[in-house]
Parts: sequence; structure tokens; C-alpha cells
Amino acid sequence: MSVFRKIFGSNTDASKSKTDENDQSKFLETKGLPADEAFTINFNKNGGKFLYCENNDEVQNFLKNIIEENNWDKKKALILNKRLKEKFKHFKLEASQKAKDADFLFTTCESLIANDGSLLISSNQIAEKKLVELPENFIVFATTSQFVNTISEGLQGIKAQSKTKIPSNITTIKHFKANETNDFLSYGSSTKNLYLLLLEDL
Repeated sequence: MSVFRKIFGSNTDASKSKTDENDQSKFLETKGLPADEAFTINFNKNGGKFLYCENNDEVQNFLKNIIEENNWDKKKALILNKRLKEKFKHFKLEASQKAKDADFLFTTCESLIANDGSLLISSNQIAEKKLVELPENFIVFATTSQFVNTISEGLQGIKAQSKTKIPSNITTIKHFKANETNDFLSYGSSTKNLYLLLLEDL
């Protein structure tokens, strides 16, 4: 995935979140681009915070920086994915049993949708909870092998991977814009303050 090295360099330390709310055709410029590059452009335009990681050490370092930057080290985390909780157990995040008591959600996703820069999620990540019920701050861990061009391709991927039971509560999240005050606790219910930790695995 050399496109990320070209865009971010080998050791990026910041994500881009520049948007143009008046541009009604903001996604048209990505038509025909590779899925990874199209996603990067559209996700950034949606207001997401993107951190590309070449290895697990960078994932760990960026996660540490996110937590410290937001003073979340003493806040409660909602982690519904058991494998994710085990992978990052040494961070000793204080777990919240209830979504309403959590300060941020730490989760994975099903797919990264290139044509609109959204994340496809399901009950595997958020159980049966609605987006409005979840914390306004998200940290999402994903890999470059999860890129798909469209939601339809993402749904096909879920079906292919679900040998026994297809997950429920399948939805997308793509509104990541923060308000001008940068107050994480005052975002609108449909908008999430989202960090994406993307690990190179191809």
C-alpha cells in the first residue's frame, strides 16, 4: 500500500480533517481512484482523524498519544469486542459496563467504504446499540485489508465471513465533524469525534 507512504510518509504524526461543506460534489473527484486512496480523501473530508500505522508499535504509540491528548487515561472506555480488549489489555483502560457511562468507545469495524469515506459496523462492534446511544468519542482500529469500494461490497464481505450467523445491527458511520469549540462533550448526537488507527497488513 505505497499510497500511504506517499501521502503520509513513514512516520506520520497527525491526521487531516479539512472539509468543504459547500462542495456538493466532494466525492466525485475520487471516482476511479484505488479504494485506499479514495477512502483516505473522503474520510478526511468527512472530518475523521486518520492515523496510518506501518506496524503494531506505531498503533500502540498512536493510541497512547490519543489517550494522553484527550486526558482519557482516567476516563471510562466502552470496549464491546473481546479480542480487541485482549489485544490492548496492557493499556489498562477502565472499562465501562454501560454505554451511557463511557467517555469513549474503542472498537473495530467491518469495512472501510471508499466511495463515501464511511465505516461499516455491526453487532460485532456495537452489539444492539444505536449510534445515538454510544459515546461521542470513537477510537476505531482497522487494517488496510478491510478496504472495499462500496457498502454493497462490505455487506458481501460480512456475509462471506459469517459462516454460522450473520451479525445484526449493520450500519455505517460517516459524520465525524467536530464543532468549532473543540469540546468533545458537546458534539451533536449524529456526529462522532472519531480517530481511525489504520494498520498496514497487506
